[in-house]
Amino acid sequence: MNQTCDLQSKHCVPCEGGVPKLTQEQIATFLPSLKNWEVNAEGTSIKKRFSFKGFYKTMAFVNAIAWIANQENHHPDMEVGYNYCVVKYMTHAISGLSENDFICAAKIDALGEV
Repeated sequence: MNQTCDLQSKHCVPCEGGVPKLTQEQIATFLPSLKNWEVNAEGTSIKKRFSFKGFYKTMAFVNAIAWIANQENHHPDMEVGYNYCVVKYMTHAISGLSENDFICAAKIDALGEV
């Protein structure tokens, strides 16, 4: 099983802080498992812009993300417009990235495979 499938099959672990955020080396290990997600310069968040043909498809995507976020109890920040959605993940409790962010991003990437 490759790491992408592995991330998609995992579930988020509740994080209330007190755990270390991922190191640059750990981020570099997880990032290739995702499709075109970018890490910010500080290494504290990942984001991706998705484009759609119209508002209805954008909203369907946003609703699918909401379902994933509620199932995993790990919620992204999103910027939504008529034909786009920017999804940004970070684990707020640690002000950085955790494996949960990569798990949810992999699950969102899988939406395009359906």
